[in-house]
Amino acid sequence: MAEPLKEKINEASVGTLADGVAAVWAPFEREAFVKEAVSGLDGLELKARVRRVSEALDGRLPLPFPEAAAVLRESAGRVRYDLWSGWPATDYVGERGRGHLGPAMDALASITPFSTAEFAVRPLLDRHREEALEILYGWAGSPDEHLRRLASEGTRARLPWGSRVGWLMEPGPTVPLLDRLRDDPSEYVRRSVANHVNDLARDHPGFVVGLLSRWRAEGGSHVEGVLRHALRGLLRAGDAGALSLVGAVPGNGTVERLEIADPLVPVGGLLRFTVTLGAREPGPLVLKYLIRRDGSRRTFHLGNRTAAGADERLTVVKTHSYRPVTTRREPPGPRVLEIIVNGEVRASAPFTVVSQTGVAER
Repeated sequence: MAEPLKEKINEASVGTLADGVAAVWAPFEREAFVKEAVSGLDGLELKARVRRVSEALDGRLPLPFPEAAAVLRESAGRVRYDLWSGWPATDYVGERGRGHLGPAMDALASITPFSTAEFAVRPLLDRHREEALEILYGWAGSPDEHLRRLASEGTRARLPWGSRVGWLMEPGPTVPLLDRLRDDPSEYVRRSVANHVNDLARDHPGFVVGLLSRWRAEGGSHVEGVLRHALRGLLRAGDAGALSLVGAVPGNGTVERLEIADPLVPVGGLLRFTVTLGAREPGPLVLKYLIRRDGSRRTFHLGNRTAAGADERLTVVKTHSYRPVTTRREPPGPRVLEIIVNGEVRASAPFTVVSQTGVAER
């Protein structure tokens, strides 16, 4: 079993951070810092561990923030931070640097090539909207792909694990950043742009369809890839504007047969099903499947196909895992599988998830 991510914040990662600070600021009490930072980590989850180390750094770096930020900025050139050793440093900057935008952003710019800073930039954006945006716009033109990505990732409306910044939920403020990055040569950056737009689509679908329509009209080497990834949430929801952008006509596409291999699926096993498709006219077919049970509706990607004409038949075979995972428990019981073609449910079939003893709990 893979090591839990929280275990990556440990004595070794704290020691690397300590080495970086000690290499720049001679009075730094390295051993005392490490001892304090790792004390109590065992009972904490990932982000709480990051904050624990950050708070220990705050106590052992008793300098005015601009000077402390300069130490951390220079430390990134003395040791090779990674995500786990550098994350507490960026957290410290984000928390302590709210009143010192310039030094804080300079420090994040130096550390982010080695570690994550998208969470740390959020408090600074919340307090210094226009000034921080101006700095990020400069970063969007940096030769460093990590800084370019940070300009997009740090400003996502719904950044996972990120603190909420109210004005980032609006549809317009980050568009200049996205315009500059939408055709970035780095896939790492373009994926962030697409995720950013997908976030906005949850609250502003019409705005996003318009934005992506403009990007397509303006062209670019990577516009189609970004567009499809950015539209995934709207396509899952069957949004007519999104379907139109990918050429998928609502109403086109039929399910001629839906076959479930075994309607009794054990917990830990696989749901196997086969879909035979037809179409009324040539064109793209955006395929999703939805699984319903009491209190839950979850939609998944089934595939994209292109129908050549009304006489063509397409077959899709899919397996869906019911292997237990730590983030979700799927209880035994009845389910309904629905097949969605171009935003419309075209077929459904019941099945039952059963316990290892073959009993469906109700």
